Amino acid sequence: MRIRMDLSYNGMGFHGWAIQPGLRTVQGELEAALSMVLREPITLTVAGRTDAGVHAAEQVAHFDVNDDAWAALPGRSSREPGKSLVRKINAITARGADGPPGYTDVVVKAAYGVPDDFDARFSALWRSYSYRIADGPENWDPRRRDVLWGDWKLDLGAMNRAAESLLGEHDFLSFCKPRAGASTVRTLFELGFRREGAMVVGVAKADAFCHSQVRTLMGTLIEVGRGARGENWPAHRLSERVRNGEVVVAPAHGLTLDEVGYPGVGEYGAQAKAARRFRG
Repeated sequence: MRIRMDLSYNGMGFHGWAIQPGLRTVQGELEAALSMVLREPITLTVAGRTDAGVHAAEQVAHFDVNDDAWAALPGRSSREPGKSLVRKINAITARGADGPPGYTDVVVKAAYGVPDDFDARFSALWRSYSYRIADGPENWDPRRRDVLWGDWKLDLGAMNRAAESLLGEHDFLSFCKPRAGASTVRTLFELGFRREGAMVVGVAKADAFCHSQVRTLMGTLIEVGRGARGENWPAHRLSERVRNGEVVVAPAHGLTLDEVGYPGVGEYGAQAKAARRFRG
């Protein structure tokens, strides 16, 4: 049967999502814990593969498991299998976290059965990220580790005007780390900045993002906001369609995957098929 798992994590203690030999990663920690609890090898498919240092508030993954292994999870308890899995996985992952007693930097929030055509990656309609910035020492808070500190004041009006030219479907090659055989065409639904108290919050929402795209969008627009580049520069970079020395990538620790959107039950397979098409 296929299981959907909803989770969140603080990316500071991980070398990204994807398994890397000898390094602590979110996928590595979770697959090891799941395989231990379910007593069979488990492989996760995730909605968005985050870079080293990037956080997730609402990440989604799926895996396939033998029916009997799933049904055996509660043991003699009256809990549902999903609730039993959440309890056991969180107890295991807490042991590997570097923090005070009771702390864990990856939390499984829910686990439950879904139709076989659900795909955490390809069934997704969109992903939404946020980027947090404290622009000026008066806004710096040493208790927070998910915020970029800057000693400049950002012009949000200039940033939002510059962001408008990037909305829609484009080839974002100038804003991505291209992978062989993969398209860099994406549809950007939302890109903008607002003030929330002492912080500036940037939001980017798209059908999907290519490698390093969100951090490059944010880094580019921060350059505009602090006055280092003009408002037309992001549009110029988009039209160039080249990854060169002009690339500005924002630090990872300010970025959080906030939410992943899916269609209704019965439409998972059709969306997964549409998402797999090559756009170039």
